[in-house]
Amino acid sequence: MPRELSRHTPSPERQRNHARGHTAEYIAAAWLMAKGYRILARRLSTPLGEVDIVAVRGRRVVFVEVKARRTFPDCEAAITPTLSMRVRRAAVLWLGRNPRYQAHEQGYDLVFIVPRRLPRHITNGL
Repeated sequence: MPRELSRHTPSPERQRNHARGHTAEYIAAAWLMAKGYRILARRLSTPLGEVDIVAVRGRRVVFVEVKARRTFPDCEAAITPTLSMRVRRAAVLWLGRNPRYQAHEQGYDLVFIVPRRLPRHITNGL
């Protein structure tokens, strides 16, 4: 039996934004790797929240939120307390499932992606 197509096809604008988000996360992961981080997970989704990137460098594990906007102030404006709580809840669940990293220092970082600029990595910005 053929699968029924969804009646709720995302708008072209939503599809473009989704693709931009994937591209921004790829750029952010490459930027972090260039800074010596090893990527452990991307697009981590849990029942408690989501994390764009989980990475480790030395004894520090970071949970990274990536924001792509037209300007750096627009990126900053997109960071909300609700977003922070979702990332932190997902991080707790991830750490519970990955005991190897529980003794590591934990960080909640941001990477801002703006056109024609180098990415901006903000340590413990979340």
